Amino acid sequence: MYNFSFQNPTKLIFGEGQIAKIATSIPKDEKVLVIYGGGSIKKNGVYEQVSAALAEHSWSEFGGIEPNPGFHTCLNALEHIKANGSTFLLAVGGGSVADATKFIAGAACFDGDPLTILTEGARVHQALPLGVVLTLPATGSESNPNGVVTRYETQDKMPFYSRALYPQFAILDPTVTYSLPNKQVANGIVDAFVHTVEQYLTFPVGADLQDRFAEGILRTLIDHGPKALSEPKNYNVRANVMWSATMALNGLIGLGVPQDWSTHFIGHELTALHGMDHAQTLAVILPAMMAEQREQKREKLLQYGREVWNLEHGTEDERIERAIDETRAFFEALGVSTCLEDYGVTETHIPEIIAALKKHNLTALGEHKDITPEVSEAVLRRCL
Repeated sequence: MYNFSFQNPTKLIFGEGQIAKIATSIPKDEKVLVIYGGGSIKKNGVYEQVSAALAEHSWSEFGGIEPNPGFHTCLNALEHIKANGSTFLLAVGGGSVADATKFIAGAACFDGDPLTILTEGARVHQALPLGVVLTLPATGSESNPNGVVTRYETQDKMPFYSRALYPQFAILDPTVTYSLPNKQVANGIVDAFVHTVEQYLTFPVGADLQDRFAEGILRTLIDHGPKALSEPKNYNVRANVMWSATMALNGLIGLGVPQDWSTHFIGHELTALHGMDHAQTLAVILPAMMAEQREQKREKLLQYGREVWNLEHGTEDERIERAIDETRAFFEALGVSTCLEDYGVTETHIPEIIAALKKHNLTALGEHKDITPEVSEAVLRRCL
């Protein structure tokens, strides 16, 4: 196991009716800006709960955050903050709203061009305090310091990070997910699953507890994922899915282990260039990446097959192939296709995807830094 230090300062407030805890989680003298997406929170009762909880606060709102949050939309939010003197940000939504709110929080205190946070990795040393009311479990953004923002005019989807961007608190009420469309639920399950795999399916370093954590998350998603679609108001199911998504990317399972993330980086280019949902890109790429990297990942693929899919019979190669097939079948069972051509992406588009990877210096990906543009191209061809 590698050396590590771990401190996650986000307070997680879990369960039905917990949105009311906003009232005591934000000091009364803060001027709150509620940030949300397309307005679904005004149809499912979440907005009313947030409004009631903020009854004794001074607050305003900013809506319209895109599913892949746009840089210029974030700049518009910054103008709102300047005009209203907002001192605390409350993200109400899924991972995209949380990501945008983190970027806005950092940019509001940044001395310089906020674009450099994305393009040059400029350091964010301080940020406005923020909290999250999670409405779509998927990214784990509610309790980590990471985010992704898209600059649409250049088709660049760019990650950022700063420990100053941890939310102070996150409220997770599984009941607010009951009204989500099945597509969003399925996408969230795929996202959480692949987050876990990116930190788990590399090579052994003796981090047994982290492996057990990761395998537990994967098995929970496999057990409860399909039920989340067929039993949308099953509290236990939705609670387990929501908690799994949070635990998948709050830093815990990645402690002291090598990490991959190549599937995510290639997926970002598919989203930026072709508008695919983030989870759709992951469902397409992950099985192909497993197949392309089967020798580099052999030991962990065999462990994954045994501990997650209960594959104990057959040769090693047969078990690896079945583990990849089970992964692909799981995504398909959720209604998320694993074939690029189903999203209108064909062989003719591969050169531009590889060019984008090169443009963003994503030419040595994976836990061994051996996923070159040539390997990425081979992975993409497996996805057709």
